[in-house]
Amino acid sequence: TTEKPKLHYLNARGRMESIRWLLAAAGVEFEEKFLESAEDLDKLRNDGSLLFQQVPMVEIDGMKLVQTRAILNYIASKYNLYGKDIKERADAKTALVKEKIKNRYFPAFEKVLKSHGQNYLVGNKLSRADIHLVELLYYVEELDSSLISSFPLLKALKTRISNLPTVKKFLQPGSPRKPLMDVKCLEEVRKIFRL
Repeated sequence: TTEKPKLHYLNARGRMESIRWLLAAAGVEFEEKFLESAEDLDKLRNDGSLLFQQVPMVEIDGMKLVQTRAILNYIASKYNLYGKDIKERADAKTALVKEKIKNRYFPAFEKVLKSHGQNYLVGNKLSRADIHLVELLYYVEELDSSLISSFPLLKALKTRISNLPTVKKFLQPGSPRKPLMDVKCLEEVRKIFRL
């Protein structure tokens, strides 16, 4: 049996959450090793596990990958969650990099879905663009649930992706998905990173 990927990070969303989402959507079970003290972080740094001295770090396929974007790219390639060809990859990237403000961001995605009349953002097939967008929709909803209300296609996408068995499981209580950061959590972060 192949070993489950092992995620090294805090017991919080931060830079690991989009990695958790992507693995969950791909149906990949993973283990987590939480950093609970500055010493935990030092130990990883000292045993040479962290290139660039950074977390998140993911052990996968015998490698120790760091940097969120590199980890996401690896997972997207491995589980075929990129668009099918170069143009689709570019589209997927573009879909992720749109301006982050309600008046430009959500309308842009709504327009993409409307323009091609398909169920997904890119190439009518689930890709990381859909997963990252839905992660963002959940996050924005936690901040202000009214923001998405005037975007019926985005709401439908969120429902569609959320109902995929792999994602549905990730959204259940007791999954590796992390709650929104609270004061206690921020204190932990400051302690671990000695901020």
